[in-house]
Amino acid sequence: MNENSVNDNPVVNWTEADVQQSARWRSESGTAPPKRVIVADDQMSADVAYRLASEGTALLWRGDFQNARQLQQAMARRIDRKPRKPATSPTEAFNFHRQFQSHRARTLGMLLLPLDADYGIHLRRAPDVRQACTEAYGAGEVPSVVSLRELLGMIGAHEWRKKGVEIPALGARIHPHYAVFSPVRGEYIELVAKAALPSLELAFDIGTGTGVLAALLARRGVKHVVATDQDPRALACARENIDRLGLKGQVDIVQANLFPEGRAPLILCNPPWLPARANSPIEHAIYDPDSRMLRGFLDGLAAHLEPEGEGWLILSDLAEHLGLRSREALLAMIDTAGLKVLGRTDVKPTHPRSTDETDPLHAARAAELTSLWRLAVR
Repeated sequence: MNENSVNDNPVVNWTEADVQQSARWRSESGTAPPKRVIVADDQMSADVAYRLASEGTALLWRGDFQNARQLQQAMARRIDRKPRKPATSPTEAFNFHRQFQSHRARTLGMLLLPLDADYGIHLRRAPDVRQACTEAYGAGEVPSVVSLRELLGMIGAHEWRKKGVEIPALGARIHPHYAVFSPVRGEYIELVAKAALPSLELAFDIGTGTGVLAALLARRGVKHVVATDQDPRALACARENIDRLGLKGQVDIVQANLFPEGRAPLILCNPPWLPARANSPIEHAIYDPDSRMLRGFLDGLAAHLEPEGEGWLILSDLAEHLGLRSREALLAMIDTAGLKVLGRTDVKPTHPRSTDETDPLHAARAAELTSLWRLAVR
């Protein structure tokens, strides 16, 4: 198979019943189309599927949809039970874990499904995924092929979007969109809910995501909140949540790389916590290469804070426990930006991974603290 494109869209090619076939290739993570594709169905065993996928051969599924899900689960079990190389340091444990995640995603991503132009799936027992795909991709145009792994992620995101996430501090639900990080870790929200506000006039929420912190500030009585993001999906998600909560008169959602125009007496930011490369769109909320967003926020804070204003940095110290960034390096960034620390409030995360002893990063997660740093101009 030769990779090519039509209208700058990658195409996947395969042979079926001795006829060359092709369709648009969809991959939210930017993975290139597989170079080898064969047609597979319910007759294929998990051992054979795992071997072919590990060798780089993709399987275009023509069997029962639920059997495809079971096959993927069987392939995942084969990946997960392979022995892992022991790590000699937290940093090495993190790097091994990321390599394993990448390998797992690449292998499981070799099980493919065909989508009609309207995102229908003509397989036995296939669910109706048209709405989930439309939310992720936009309106359908042409037949396409997508990995089952990515499709299941879209189905899950669609369910989260419908159901929403209960935010006790808001007394309401936030509805995350596909590829917009869900506010499931409530400890950082509680930090913002309890911190003393320096002003009720104006606040900037940098990198708003779902809009949860902007909504919380508005509910706490801040008269005007300007929430920024540069991701179109996050902007649409935040606007929908702000509208749903009846806060449109208090909160403006603005597309910007970090700061909006002007100054504010309160500026908060919850940047990605780990200085490493993301492997998928949703991971951009967790991984920040070279701490670029963190540095950008700190370096621009002094120019956007009003006199006597406060910058609130919400940050986990997981990177420190993994050896990816030291506390000294963080304090040096704050100092270099012309800022001083007014105070810090810490909270211990309560998410399930913090107590999961089978997690390869358990030692670091067990020691993790999430902090709200109150910063001011020196």
